[in-house]
Amino acid sequence: MLEKVAPHRLRGQSIIWSQDFDCGLLKDIFDRADKLPRGRRNSALRNKRVILLFYEVSTRTRFSFEAAVDDLGGTRLDTENASILSSVAKGETLEDSIRVIASYGDAIILRHQEDTAAMRARDILQSNNIWVPVINAGCGGVGGQHPTQSLLDLYTIKKEISRTEGLTVAMVGDLKHGRTVRSLAYLLGKFPGNQIHFIAPWELMIGNDIIAYLKRHKVDVTLGTDLGKVVESVDIVYMTRVQKERFSDPAAYERLKGSYRLTVSLAERMRPEARIMHPLPKVDEIDPAVDLLPQAAYFRQADNGLQIRKALLEMILGE
Repeated sequence: MLEKVAPHRLRGQSIIWSQDFDCGLLKDIFDRADKLPRGRRNSALRNKRVILLFYEVSTRTRFSFEAAVDDLGGTRLDTENASILSSVAKGETLEDSIRVIASYGDAIILRHQEDTAAMRARDILQSNNIWVPVINAGCGGVGGQHPTQSLLDLYTIKKEISRTEGLTVAMVGDLKHGRTVRSLAYLLGKFPGNQIHFIAPWELMIGNDIIAYLKRHKVDVTLGTDLGKVVESVDIVYMTRVQKERFSDPAAYERLKGSYRLTVSLAERMRPEARIMHPLPKVDEIDPAVDLLPQAAYFRQADNGLQIRKALLEMILGE
């Protein structure tokens, strides 16, 4: 769990897993995000250098973290494809890379293809008395997580629906490989009265570890393959793409990639106050015409990423 340190618990702390957050800390982060003026800069990270070490491609996560550092008056070092453009291409281990790179900055924001990469990075630093926080910016696939995405997702739900409890959520698509789905499910388990419908082909269904966690936290869970059976009753439809990069068998991807498509006719069956979310990028799982519906919240969701990541960096590194 995250350590409790003054003046607030996140000062100097790493962000590794979504389940490390408690309701009080989530409220603190969301309150901080609300108070940060949009489009305004400050000097909270003055004299701080942040390293963005991305072994996988990224658009929204990388750019929003870069913008957050800039808006808070910090400086940054970054690489977009460290698996090719760093000494990893020569065979260097993650642990060796992290030990060296940590000496160049005050925090490391890490995206990596391995589930436990952020934890390993934090642990190798702490075992060598190097107290540089590591922020998981999306690591792994089947067992991976993307905790800062789950924060902006829950923040979006709070802003759009005005609550984080008593929700009925349908998570749809590639739930096996979806680290955003896993991370958001962990957060939804923190609040009472939530219900989650996992809708996916059985080959891409959510893992048993998530189901067990949710049941321990008294979240009502159902598994199914037909979004149409629940679409009229949900508060949130959380769509995801089938992740081509996670498939070793191209034929399996081709067979499953079109499993779910949210059409206008299906979306119009949702209640007016319900919302459609997506961590993006979307491919063809949402009809472009759905973008025009009032329920479509995924672009506002993406916009919230900058506010949440600014709040996190200010709380972890701010003077």
